[in-house]
Amino acid sequence: MTSRRRLLQLGGTAGAGLALSPVLSSATPAGAAPARRAAAIRPPAVPLAVRSPYLSTWLAADNLPGSWPTFWTGRVTAMTGLATVDGTPYLFMGSPSAPGDYPFATMRQTSLTVTATKSEFVLEQAGVELTVTFLSPVTPGDLRRQSQPLSYVAVSARSVDGRPHDVSVYVDISGEWASGDAGRSITWEQQATAGVVTLSYQQSTPDVLRERGDTAEWGTIVLSSPARPGLTWQIGADGDVRRRIATEHTLANTADPDKPRRINDRYPVFAVNQTLGMVTRRASEPFVVSIGHLREPTVSYLGEQLPPLWKTYWPTWQAMVAEFHRDYAAAAARCARLDEKVERDALRAGGSEYAALCALAFRQAYAATDLVSRNGEPWAFLKEISSNGNMQTVDVTYPSMPVWLYADPQYLRLILAPVLDYVEKRGFPKVFAPHDLGAHYPNADGHLSGEGEEDMPVEESANMLIMVAAYLDRAPRAEREAYAAAHYPILQQWADYLVQNALDPDLQNQTDDFTGFIAHSVNLALKGIIGIGAMSTIATAAGRAPDAARYLSTARGYIADWERMALDSSGKHLKLAYDRDGTWSLKYNGYADSLLKLGLVPASVQQLEAEWYLQRVATDGIPLDIRHTYTKADWEMWTAAWLKDHAAVRDALIDGLYRFAHTTGQRVPITDWYDVVSNRQQGFQARPVVGGFFALLTV
Repeated sequence: MTSRRRLLQLGGTAGAGLALSPVLSSATPAGAAPARRAAAIRPPAVPLAVRSPYLSTWLAADNLPGSWPTFWTGRVTAMTGLATVDGTPYLFMGSPSAPGDYPFATMRQTSLTVTATKSEFVLEQAGVELTVTFLSPVTPGDLRRQSQPLSYVAVSARSVDGRPHDVSVYVDISGEWASGDAGRSITWEQQATAGVVTLSYQQSTPDVLRERGDTAEWGTIVLSSPARPGLTWQIGADGDVRRRIATEHTLANTADPDKPRRINDRYPVFAVNQTLGMVTRRASEPFVVSIGHLREPTVSYLGEQLPPLWKTYWPTWQAMVAEFHRDYAAAAARCARLDEKVERDALRAGGSEYAALCALAFRQAYAATDLVSRNGEPWAFLKEISSNGNMQTVDVTYPSMPVWLYADPQYLRLILAPVLDYVEKRGFPKVFAPHDLGAHYPNADGHLSGEGEEDMPVEESANMLIMVAAYLDRAPRAEREAYAAAHYPILQQWADYLVQNALDPDLQNQTDDFTGFIAHSVNLALKGIIGIGAMSTIATAAGRAPDAARYLSTARGYIADWERMALDSSGKHLKLAYDRDGTWSLKYNGYADSLLKLGLVPASVQQLEAEWYLQRVATDGIPLDIRHTYTKADWEMWTAAWLKDHAAVRDALIDGLYRFAHTTGQRVPITDWYDVVSNRQQGFQARPVVGGFFALLTV
């Protein structure tokens, strides 16, 4: 098996470096101090349509016009946007070849605002200001809406030169969204249902539940817009369709009959154009387009194909898409409230740069998951994106945990549900917790033979106990006892494994497996001990007071031994491993002690580590340990949360990660593994573990 190796705002102009400016509250009175807002940031990649492991399109550049949007891997998923102003088309998105002798002038981008749920670009040309909003509506606590694998693009226009202008807006997407191989054949159709016009396409011979280049090789891509006067559409070769809009300023309402054909055969595009009419100073009604990737089945679990959860609520995808459009105004308002809450809470917890990081991470974390129905019960599956694609990896769920705990603890329960089913009912043969449910998404094939799994015995057992305990702390009171009791036998089995093995772990793998196996790991031992303490929380919830007292007493006894064995001979810091004097590492696992309020790690140890880390600060953060100059962004934020009362080290960790995100030359959905000296991505991108950025909001 392969091992795993509001507000953000930037302003500027197309083709030039972007000048950053702070975000100010529009309600700030003249002469008054501005309200605190998130820091300005230049995202490594801007989330556009980011909703699921396979609906994940980003802008790996500063400006919306001039670069193709791409899948998280960097493969082009082309989108083109053109605004026709008084008969002249201007490019506002993408990088299309000019249609024949008709070059596209380009709009000038003036700002970009990124919040937890949206990316908003403002562009200007020919006296018109265009606002282009990409909204992926995360809806914590609302599974019905969260189950929709759809994302909005909304475009509105207004005059900025005091004169009215005739404006229409064109958007197309290419067949490249349907496969990781442009040589694959696709077919298409157009339909109008329930007041919505939809252009849809799919592979003519889909490979169900298979990937190419991390792209789903089955399912339907849909581009939809409400039917209203002035809406036209067209499916055809990219040059033909764009030449039509450039010369006729409207589309033909026709579908190319030459189908199926290869994606790279005259590159079929799927286009809609909306006339906005004469626009004035007041912003026009937005032209709203939705983009979706609909897969049925969504995943397989031990050979059982599971349908998408949205089918529980809508009889057809057409009905779902129609409701998605009817809900746009309400969705935008809900997301605005969520964005404000994330910003407000993050500002309070860690300041403006921290708020910027949380906004950048939110959609990325949620988009690594799919909601499915299993016999009527909702489950969530998570892909280990970009490291090796494992299915439901426990030690990827674990670093992601803070975002679920902050935004929607029930979502964490849905992610844990398949793992618990697997070990309790499907015959997982090991006494410790599993690493994953399958070698590659979307197939949870399992490892019920006991072979082929990347075992991390102490790591995963403690991870599961800590996550369950953290969920129980936030679960509705009426559910706590039943949930704890239902899963008590397997949780106790894992806790007893830790009692025997956690204090001084033997040579084992652990979540930072790119560093190699390690024996006597101080940080892994700390996690295991906290896992035992977590069992005391679970036992309390289950009404088993004697067990709770016994596990907590064991954890307290172990932590005293741990401190003694972990302390370096210099007395200035803790070691990387008990037998490696003169070494050190970030003890990010201390966060779980703070999260569960166990009080196991002495304050004196926190003080010692905080002082030591301050001496190790590099340009872009603090290294993971003494062996390398790279670090993990999620663990930095976990460490910041653990040491939140030590403001200097907390702020150094936030500042370093912010600086990296803001300046790195690797234009990918933010990585969690990077070098703090060279300012370079070490590996990994688009992973859900950036949910760990929310750690400070949970303690």
